[in-house]
Amino acid sequence: MDNKLVTVFTPTYNRADIIHRCYESLCNQTTFNFKWLIVDDGSSDVTRDIVKQWIKRDNKFEITYIYKKNGGLHTAYNTALEAADCELFVCFESDDIFAPDAMEKIEKIWGKIKEKGYVGFITLCKDMSGKLIGTKYPDDLECVYFWKHRRIAPGDKQYVFKTELIKKVFPMPVYEGEKFFDPVYSFYALDQYGPLGVTNESFDIVDYQKGGLTDTVMYHYCNSPNSFAEFRKMYMQLPESSFGYLIRQNIHYVSSCFLARHKLTTAIADSPRKAYTILSIVPGILFAIYIKVFYNKL
Repeated sequence: MDNKLVTVFTPTYNRADIIHRCYESLCNQTTFNFKWLIVDDGSSDVTRDIVKQWIKRDNKFEITYIYKKNGGLHTAYNTALEAADCELFVCFESDDIFAPDAMEKIEKIWGKIKEKGYVGFITLCKDMSGKLIGTKYPDDLECVYFWKHRRIAPGDKQYVFKTELIKKVFPMPVYEGEKFFDPVYSFYALDQYGPLGVTNESFDIVDYQKGGLTDTVMYHYCNSPNSFAEFRKMYMQLPESSFGYLIRQNIHYVSSCFLARHKLTTAIADSPRKAYTILSIVPGILFAIYIKVFYNKL
């Protein structure tokens, strides 16, 4: 591992107009115990030229720029995890801004919990106005498994992972012609190695952009059905899932299988919750038809 503590990973695609904010916020850090890894997922704008100019500067941190063929966020993660060589790994989106003490907080938090066997830790996020996104964790909660943390405190969070462990659950699956597979899928897989530490500290300022992930979910639903089906299979296996939750996941699973043109018998055979899948066939197919009609995919 590198002697720097954190690999700060920024996936980007045609964000030449705003990625400078990431750079500037990293330049303004109070400590520089990190490396910045940018994975450009096939941008057609001037992102490459901008970053190359930054690399030539006398920065207080190392910048690595990797350009790859467009394949989606999950493929950028796959590339980043191959290159990451610091103890910790954190994703810093191209529409995010780190508070000046972000790296300092990461170092302090990790110093307190490093020996507790956690796979990393979770912190809170704020919007551009300083308002908390989602809810806080209970003050007496020290750690939590990934599958459970959103049930305790809904809303977007920032995750800092131990690099050697997150590498074990990557690369993510890649389906030909599909460009969306939520990296959160692999975060769930980290539960086999232990829980995440919890803190109500915040250092990530999020500025959601039009065309970003939260703005294009239904488009991805239509165009990455195999990926969504695989995700639903994982959701079906989460502990403490209610009947209603499992039915919802199976409806989406059947819907995604239908959009991917899987045989119904194959979808049932591959399901980890076959009885629920059978119960969800009719509503799942109807939902898939609705999605196709709504998005003019027929």
